Amino acid sequence: MQKLLQLPVNAVNIVKGVQGVTQGQEEALSPVLTPDSGPQNWYSAVQPEELRHLRSGGTGGGGWGRGHDDLKEMLDSNKDSLKLEAMKRIVAMIARGKNASDLFPAVVKNVACKNIEVKKLVYVYLVRYAEEQQDLALLSISTFQRGLKDPNQLIRASALRVLSSIRVTIIVPIMMLAIKEAASDMSPYVRKTAAHAIPKLHSLDPEQKDQLIEVIEKLLADKTTLVAGSVVMAFEEVCPDRIDLIHKNYRKLCNLLIDVEEWGQVVIINMLTRYARTQFLNPNINESLLEENSEKAFYASDDEEEEDKKAEPATLAKRKPYVMDPDHRLLLRNTKPLLQSRNAAVVMAVAQLYFHLAPKAEVGIIAKALVRLMRSHSEVQYVVLQNVATMSIKRRGMFEPYLKSFYIRSTDPTQIKVLKLEVLTNLANETNISTILREFQTYIKSMDKDFVAASIQAIGRCATNIGEVRDTCLNGLVQLLSNRDELVVAESVVVIKKLLQMQPEQHSDIIKHMAKLIDNIQVPMARASILWLIGEYCEHVPKIAPDVLRKMAKSFTNEEDIVKLQIINLAAKLYLTNSKQSKLLTQYVLNLAKYDQNYDIRDRARFIRQLIVPTDKSGALSKYAKKLFLALKPAPVLESPFKDRDHFQLGSLSHLLNAKAAGYQELPNWPESAPDPSVRNVEIPDWSKCSSRKDRKEKKVEKPFYSDSEGESGPTESADSGNCESDSGSGSASASGSDESGSGSESEESGEETESDEEEEDEEEEKKKRKKLDKTKAKKQAEESAERCTIHTIHQISCIINFDQFDMNKITSVFSQTLAPSGSIKMYELLHRIKGEGLAVEYCFSRQPFSPEPNMVAVQIQFTNNTNSETKNLHIEDPRLQSGMRIREFAEIDVLAAGESVTVVMGIDFCDSTQAANFQLCTHTRKFFVSIQPPVGELMTPAFLTENDFKKEQGKLMGMNEILEKLTLGEKCVNEHVIVERVTATANLSRVPCGSDKECRFAGKTVSSGCLVLVTVTTKEGGGAQLTVNCEKMLIGTMLVKDILQALSQ
Repeated sequence: MQKLLQLPVNAVNIVKGVQGVTQGQEEALSPVLTPDSGPQNWYSAVQPEELRHLRSGGTGGGGWGRGHDDLKEMLDSNKDSLKLEAMKRIVAMIARGKNASDLFPAVVKNVACKNIEVKKLVYVYLVRYAEEQQDLALLSISTFQRGLKDPNQLIRASALRVLSSIRVTIIVPIMMLAIKEAASDMSPYVRKTAAHAIPKLHSLDPEQKDQLIEVIEKLLADKTTLVAGSVVMAFEEVCPDRIDLIHKNYRKLCNLLIDVEEWGQVVIINMLTRYARTQFLNPNINESLLEENSEKAFYASDDEEEEDKKAEPATLAKRKPYVMDPDHRLLLRNTKPLLQSRNAAVVMAVAQLYFHLAPKAEVGIIAKALVRLMRSHSEVQYVVLQNVATMSIKRRGMFEPYLKSFYIRSTDPTQIKVLKLEVLTNLANETNISTILREFQTYIKSMDKDFVAASIQAIGRCATNIGEVRDTCLNGLVQLLSNRDELVVAESVVVIKKLLQMQPEQHSDIIKHMAKLIDNIQVPMARASILWLIGEYCEHVPKIAPDVLRKMAKSFTNEEDIVKLQIINLAAKLYLTNSKQSKLLTQYVLNLAKYDQNYDIRDRARFIRQLIVPTDKSGALSKYAKKLFLALKPAPVLESPFKDRDHFQLGSLSHLLNAKAAGYQELPNWPESAPDPSVRNVEIPDWSKCSSRKDRKEKKVEKPFYSDSEGESGPTESADSGNCESDSGSGSASASGSDESGSGSESEESGEETESDEEEEDEEEEKKKRKKLDKTKAKKQAEESAERCTIHTIHQISCIINFDQFDMNKITSVFSQTLAPSGSIKMYELLHRIKGEGLAVEYCFSRQPFSPEPNMVAVQIQFTNNTNSETKNLHIEDPRLQSGMRIREFAEIDVLAAGESVTVVMGIDFCDSTQAANFQLCTHTRKFFVSIQPPVGELMTPAFLTENDFKKEQGKLMGMNEILEKLTLGEKCVNEHVIVERVTATANLSRVPCGSDKECRFAGKTVSSGCLVLVTVTTKEGGGAQLTVNCEKMLIGTMLVKDILQALSQ
């Protein structure tokens, strides 16, 4: 700490030194400060007295002053407008790449400015230069620490960002403390900045790793989408091997993925890919076992067949029926909609996830998304084609329907053309080879020489892989030998050489034809290939080979090194097979090579002379010279350069370079046995039952007493702190803000769904007991749903109010207003009877839980047959939904008699959006296109909270998650009852008890994701009011505010 206290003194001296230098030196004018039409325009926003001050203080007369003196004067001014203008111009300089570091002392003084706009720009500047000017930044470290407590979330985040940019080990404890505090901040933006600061601190001081892991663990539990991507990035940088931190958050990350910002999605998907490879079984395990068996059977000898037969039962025992883990399926299901993302990196990340994790039958869905990316920029195309080339080797059938998408355009860059050739070659098979070869013939006429060479190589690979077209390809390549372009001829020779090795005896004519080309072809690789062919198959051309050697001996000294080596090899092979004609030529060539400048050629000549020319000193190897030189050589296998790249994770830099890059994490192998899936189970404690540990202990002790009392309320506990009363024998559990919305009803009897008949009977009994206890009768609701919700609400309020002190009639009269009456449910027209030819269809949102799938909104549909005949086979077809949306169709209606009506219920998962669900409504004769679009209020289900729970959850949803609007209440909104009725009619929310008579509070959760929605209406004198909506999903909050404002203003 003593060093830290001494730093400002040094920093002051540096500031003085910098100021002295800037005053003593003349600097070039900043082009940013040069006005477009005279100095008057630059000062157009400045007041006259300020302008006079600047003119007198600046450099007079001739021009714009020296260096940045004018900006420094503006920053030293007492006027916030001048400071703001100066900071805007400084940030503009930085944006254009100009160096503004000499302004650091003048800027850093303004970090304590009270003007919020100036302060923001100062922090933008400091983030850029704090690392370069560390000593000066330390001067204001106390100001940065004060900024961490600023009410404005942007200032808090900027202060933390600047603090983490100061790369000095002495302030590591301060940075650690700031990160820990920011990780608990109410604003998700500040928590996101804390996650960004973690890798910076880790790189500065790796010894802080353990403390940083604790912060990462805390941030991983964050439920906001803004934080998720950043904290996973910090996890990847600091502790990628700690997968135990992911277990509890795995399902949450999968569910949040669709709403995370794009670059966060990429990071999370790549991390979850590696996580899944360690936690789930290989979905293609049975297929891989079959492939191994078939390969062994193909390559096995007769002696090994018996052993394989014995091993078959063991292999069959391994092939257990595969059942996919539900968490594995959750990951695949939640990433699938992201294939439609506008960001190419997100699509590529999902594609690699499916390639590495999905069953073989499901991988095909990524092909269409990848082909779509090929319409993007050439840089994106290059990366996508690299990955497609790798995928097409193992999953050829996936891209075959899109073969024409890989045809080459004349405008494509060379590297894109070569990659498309690679993909076309991988996709070639017996059915499409004729089409592909016609394409290749066109490509050979291109002016791009590298592309032509790659096309010829592609033809050679097709001929190697598909035996049926080998002769056709070979004849086509021989025709290219008469091409005027030397490069085409040379590349054809190289490819023909490889193809001839497969069937040399059938193609001696081609070898003779190539021997005649030796005088015309000048490309070294092509000349060397022809010489190798003649030497290897000299027995097939016994008359031509010696003559070729004679010609080569003449030009030996002028040839390239690769050609000289092949001339020596040809001479050696001819000496061994036809020594009469070639003995003297061979000795002449070896003598020339003996004195060559290249030591490789000299060494080869000495070695071959000792091997083939017998002398007294010849070793034992000379006896085997023929076997060494004329041994049968296996034909080369022309393979794709992408064949073995799939061991790198697709989409990574290592895969692109085909080499392990710094920071790359290996893709783990599949486990042989499935790890325990229970590690991902999350137990959600019901904190709403009791407010303290002492209360929980008391409740545990007194449970037998309450269970014997047959539902009597205990007289000893009061509601002053929101503690829970034990509610009859089974107790009552009220859902807190952290619980997930199951069936749309948040408070549940005994913690279970209240849908079965037995539970409804239990509720009736409990209701009778309450009536007996208080000797009062609650007014029975008309609808079953309203009755159930009223009971839940009374259960919730029983945790707060002592029934000995309050009259039950008053309580039920308050809560009878929580639901809109059944008569106010709005009906919408789905199909008019004229358009439907006598069939009229209406629908409404019943606000009931949809029992088959709790995450769906229940839609009640009423069919009315206005015709004189029967309507048959009413059902739904061809649903056209936005990504992520799902539909649960109603059972088909076989017959609807004339003049009759029938009501059915269907479920729709709108994914917390107001996008319409489009589908066809079909009868036995007609099809009608219809759509259901929900109001935002129908995407919610009531959540029953206590007053304390409401305030606690509202405190978590501040900042950007809070929307405040002032309004004037309508003439009919004269009392609290009307306000409650209007709000609950607009949105499916429940009333929250409130101690103030000027406030109405409502709570609910979104049906699909379970995000809390809190609404507060505060009435004021004179007919005014304030509406507050707190919701994690800002779009839903904005739309809800608009609807409620409209309802209350009428």
